[in-house]
Amino acid sequence: MLKDIVIIGAGGVGRETALIIEDINEVNKEWNLLGFVDDGKEVEQIINGYRILGNLQYLKEYSKEVYVVCAIANYKVKKNIIEELKENENIKFATLIHPSTKLNNTVSIGEGCIVYQNVIATANITIGDHVIISPKTGIGHDSVVENYCSLLWNVNISGNVAVKEGVLVGSGATIIQGLSIGHEATVGAGAVVIRDIPSNKTAVGNPTRIIC
Repeated sequence: MLKDIVIIGAGGVGRETALIIEDINEVNKEWNLLGFVDDGKEVEQIINGYRILGNLQYLKEYSKEVYVVCAIANYKVKKNIIEELKENENIKFATLIHPSTKLNNTVSIGEGCIVYQNVIATANITIGDHVIISPKTGIGHDSVVENYCSLLWNVNISGNVAVKEGVLVGSGATIIQGLSIGHEATVGAGAVVIRDIPSNKTAVGNPTRIIC
């Protein structure tokens, strides 16, 4: 039987997540996508063939078992939403992995994650909860990506890298081996990270420099 699922956020990531669900269902019928929940959209509006079901309160009051995935990259917004929804015992958090991506049995991945097309994760990698991993991202051996991180298109993370909770890594960035990216740090698009980045800092450039 198909499992009901709702996507939180009808923006770009949400619409891409709907496509991932469609691709999963082409390989193995698994999900019944009910629609989107989005506080900023009109209820019953149709986006790419799926309805806006309501705002977050719609899910907080949901009375049947339903799977949810949060397609929002902003760390604080996402974390606050997830914490609110955990109060509803009917809600389960789905992890969606595109069929083109194969994660081997040495890769541990948490709940609520979205893994796009053509992601490569090698050996002994730990991925936390509610992580977004965009297309063509590579993650090297023994790396850890903690909860609520977002890795955008074509990110390259070398071996033994620690990416702490809430980090955002911009498209095309590279992080060399053995480094630590601190809690809620931001790595700019195209950056080449050659040293640790402290928590709550933004680093850009090749090689990276801290700008704020």
